[in-house]
Amino acid sequence: MRRRTIPTTAVQVTELGFGASVIGNLYRTTSAEDAAAALDTAWDAGIRYFDTAPHYGLGLSERRLGAALRTRARDQYVISSKVGRLLVPNENPRGVDTEGFVVRDDLRRQWDFSRDGVLRSIDETLERTGLDRLDVVYLHDPDDHWRQAADDAMPALAELRDQGVIGAIGAGMNQSAMLARFLRETAADVVMLAGRYTLLDQSALDDVLPAAQEHGKAVVAVGVFNSGLLSRDRPAEGMTYDYQAAPPELVDRARAIADVCEAHGTTLPAAAIAFPLTHPGVINVTLGMRDPGQVRRNARLHRQQVPHELWHDLRERGLLRPDTPFDDGAAAPVPGTPAGAPGRGKRS
Repeated sequence: MRRRTIPTTAVQVTELGFGASVIGNLYRTTSAEDAAAALDTAWDAGIRYFDTAPHYGLGLSERRLGAALRTRARDQYVISSKVGRLLVPNENPRGVDTEGFVVRDDLRRQWDFSRDGVLRSIDETLERTGLDRLDVVYLHDPDDHWRQAADDAMPALAELRDQGVIGAIGAGMNQSAMLARFLRETAADVVMLAGRYTLLDQSALDDVLPAAQEHGKAVVAVGVFNSGLLSRDRPAEGMTYDYQAAPPELVDRARAIADVCEAHGTTLPAAAIAFPLTHPGVINVTLGMRDPGQVRRNARLHRQQVPHELWHDLRERGLLRPDTPFDDGAAAPVPGTPAGAPGRGKRS
């Protein structure tokens, strides 16, 4: 699978990444067997970028991911996790987590973007995963914590990066405006952008994508199916968009895009995966994958040949913004190189 480098760093990620939120029991239970098999299947498919967070299943995702990767050659893959939500004992458990994960709530999340919180979070992630280092660390959803995230957390991450403890640093959010500020105003190398550069929403063209290009930084795209509406060949009523019931006009728009995809010999979900990678600032698309079947499907969709003419046709029909750029050379492979940055050690 093709790899792309996070600019100014030695970290290379495969174009397709494994999003490990769902193996943290997002919305429903995923068995340990299915989670392990999904990760093995992803490895066999050539995926070498894996993303997790303490938030995902109150540490369950990190534990499962670490167990699967511990036996792999460490210089062959990249793992990212996140800081900003510490896991602390829950004094008033109700039995099940209330933030979307089907796990016991013996722990709770505590917002903390302080320097000490960042260092503690990284150490606890390393303990849960059993790994010796993290390749990429993101600030996780700092929407309401800009000042502490920018003034305390990001400098702490930059110090660890500059010491060679971690390979790259950034932030991950569902909005693009603040991510653009992280790229312009802080030491961030890369941002994880959720749902704002897709076939249905190109709003990131107004801020984060120009910022990435202007400053020689990178974007990892997630949420490219817009929480479901773009995940099927033929969108149907009742599907979701940004975690809510999709408005009828958006369902109609998705169907119109699907029609154009079919006319070009491809499918809507294949185009949804391929589209962000046509922008020169985007280096990876990461998808949540719960079981081997989902992994095989996503890998197959990623391998589909999506003709370049499709993007121009969609733009001419008014189904993409007229200023949407398409980079023919964005997907240049990086052969014969390791996935992670060598020589990274655990913080002492």
